[in-house]
Amino acid sequence: MARYFSRSLLAILCQASLGTSVLLGAVGVVQAQDIKFNADILDLKDRGNIDLSQFTQKGFILPGTYELAIKLNNQTLPVRPVVFLAPDDDPKDSKACLPPELVEQLGLTDTALKGLTWWHEGQCLDVASLKGMEVRGDLNTNTLTLNIPQAYLEYSSANWDPPSRWEEGIPGILLDYNVNAQTQRQNSNDNRQNNTMSGNGVVGANMGSWRLRASWQTRISHQTGSGKPSERFFDWTQYTAHRAIVPLRAKLTLGEDFLNSDIFDSFRFTGGSLVSDDNMLPPNLRGYAPEVSGVARSNAKVLISQQGRVIKEVLVAAGPFRIQDLDSAVSGALDVRVEEADGSVQRFQVDTATIPYLTRPGQLRFKLATGRPSDWKHQVNGPVFATGEFSWGVSNGWSLYGGGLGSDNYGALSVGLGRDLMAFGALSADVTQSRARLPQQGTLKGGSYRLSYSKRFEQTGSQVTFAGYRFSDNRFMSMADYLSAKDDQTGVAPRRGKEMYTLSLNQQFASLGLSAHLSYNHQTYWNQDPTDRYNLSLARYFDIGRFRNVSLSLTAYRNNFNNSKDDGMYLSLSMPWGNSGSVSYSGSYTSGTNSHAVSYFNRVGDADSYQLRAGMTGNYADLSGYYSHRGSLAQIDGSASVLGGQYSSVGLSMSGGATLTPQGGALHRNGILGGTRMLIDTDGVAGVPVGGYGSSVYSNLFGKAVVADVSSYYRNSVRIDVDKLADNAQATNSVMQGTLTEGAIGYRHFEVVEGYKAIAVLRLADGSVPPFGATVLNAKRQEVGMVNDAGNAYLSGLKGGENLSVHWNNQEQCRVTLPPEIPRNMGSTLLLLCVKG
Repeated sequence: MARYFSRSLLAILCQASLGTSVLLGAVGVVQAQDIKFNADILDLKDRGNIDLSQFTQKGFILPGTYELAIKLNNQTLPVRPVVFLAPDDDPKDSKACLPPELVEQLGLTDTALKGLTWWHEGQCLDVASLKGMEVRGDLNTNTLTLNIPQAYLEYSSANWDPPSRWEEGIPGILLDYNVNAQTQRQNSNDNRQNNTMSGNGVVGANMGSWRLRASWQTRISHQTGSGKPSERFFDWTQYTAHRAIVPLRAKLTLGEDFLNSDIFDSFRFTGGSLVSDDNMLPPNLRGYAPEVSGVARSNAKVLISQQGRVIKEVLVAAGPFRIQDLDSAVSGALDVRVEEADGSVQRFQVDTATIPYLTRPGQLRFKLATGRPSDWKHQVNGPVFATGEFSWGVSNGWSLYGGGLGSDNYGALSVGLGRDLMAFGALSADVTQSRARLPQQGTLKGGSYRLSYSKRFEQTGSQVTFAGYRFSDNRFMSMADYLSAKDDQTGVAPRRGKEMYTLSLNQQFASLGLSAHLSYNHQTYWNQDPTDRYNLSLARYFDIGRFRNVSLSLTAYRNNFNNSKDDGMYLSLSMPWGNSGSVSYSGSYTSGTNSHAVSYFNRVGDADSYQLRAGMTGNYADLSGYYSHRGSLAQIDGSASVLGGQYSSVGLSMSGGATLTPQGGALHRNGILGGTRMLIDTDGVAGVPVGGYGSSVYSNLFGKAVVADVSSYYRNSVRIDVDKLADNAQATNSVMQGTLTEGAIGYRHFEVVEGYKAIAVLRLADGSVPPFGATVLNAKRQEVGMVNDAGNAYLSGLKGGENLSVHWNNQEQCRVTLPPEIPRNMGSTLLLLCVKG
């Protein structure tokens, strides 16, 4: 309010002065820097006691140091100290000093950097050396606005910044976790009850650009009435240290890792790798993260793992699910386990795929790794190996790629060619030859051949996310096959792949309001039964009478894994009910069992939702409930199921973390375990709602909050939800942006003023009043009010007993001490004595 009054006063004075100059011929001239006001038009009791010095120069800021947010072409950069200095040629003026370290973050092109000139002994940028650049400071909003012509800036997009603006964040410690607890009771004669608790998480530390991470997982199970002891284990599954090598657009990893390759099959090893990171590229040049989809027959827990390491564990409601927030660095075969409420388990595998290995003309992408293969018990098991691969943009549309992997008694070479077919998509083909020497079988030489394709058809609404075919002959061995075979008495590796077909397709039928998603994976082996997985989803939105946005969806799937077939179909009809709820009917057929149910879903605010379900499964009544809460401290999901005469089950899942830094810390809900996050400082004010793209989190008692739903190398916005802000608090700036490197802990400080509002009369020691236009600042040098006629002032953000300073003539003149209690009644007036400090 105080700052709004200041801006309003300036506008009124300018308008009044200009208007009077026309009507009365008075002096009211607006020049390039100076503004003159005709104060005779103001209805003041004391026309001689006026101080408008802060308005007499356009954009003038008194020389000094200010904490300002940098706003570059409408993008808000972090708050930093900005020095305003008087230039040598005009001591009455002031200019913002842009030091070299700030200029480096602006993302100027090499050509623009070479033409820069400096002043103040080379410490401040001469703005005139960038033609068209504008610099403007505003203490009302605590921002320094920089407008730079786009021709001087490196490539950027709506959500992506050039590397010069990436932030490594601040040092800190983090502890992320995901814990699940379930109780399931079978209604049988022995009345047994199964109790399980499982969890996984990451402990980490950030030091400069290094990210130290240790992953863990645990499981405790107990069956009452069985006489068996409880089963429990806790394992540290992976230790890594990684950092970004920005000049190379690559990620350096040391420790235990999985081979990240677009050519060779993945396996676990201990060593080091240097890999071009696609996440550092603009979004339209990146790959895609794998996703896992399926159908839960009841409230269930979905556990995704790779070679024994748990990657994701989440509680889902009955019906179709799609898990799309996996790390894009995950590659290879993923093991999926769906644990149903009745104790039954679905198992299948998802083979992640990569888009064709294409690179822009003139660019080189690479992946290097060396070390020794290891298992999940941290024991190395195999010879030292080294691998390298590359993709080179030969010309516009063509890419040449290949690589090699070698160790004692094993080697593989690969070469491939990729082509951007423009309107017809992207295609790549490669050949890999392997040579393995085994004690049991001698030397084996074989080949593997692969074809990959992807395309988005804008006109037809189609997207072939990935389509691939691979054939490996009987004597071909991947590194993983070789490691398994050399330790086997027969010298034969299990699950040696033969053929693999992969397809992921999305189709939109706009005229019908219909969308379709198809995923298909078929894998055959030389020494094992084939596996198949089909998943088809259809969804249509339409209107029926007064019911709008009615949804009809159908999901059908088939899993054939380990010679066990699992077919299912799920049909759902849903319609809105009330402001935020919906009512739906669902019918399913899974493994010979039919079920029908009616459910009600609703949201409570923007952080809570629940679902109630009632129906029949076979000949038994089926009742279940599901509740989800996205809180500031954790995300909590709970479920309960009862199948009459068969079983009852209760489950609870909690996901969150703790982040501690020198700037403070907070408990918080989680995104990717060990991932990127932003620490928010609300100036010590508790209960301030802040957020990124999900529901808001609230600052704790120390004025700190952590926003975990931020992406690496992506321009993220964090904001204060001013609609939920308490009446006694106000924020100078409610939105900030930033781009963080992978695993970084970003830091943003929001200037929040908390306190009461009051009308006051200020008096000086001699009984006079401060001049009209004098400003009132708090201890943080935040403006809380302005003096108007007769010493009256409307003040905000007041706290009992605090000291305020009153400024005019561009300096502090006196101080005011507030009473211990601020009257809550706006009708009362505070009488305040302003004395010399």
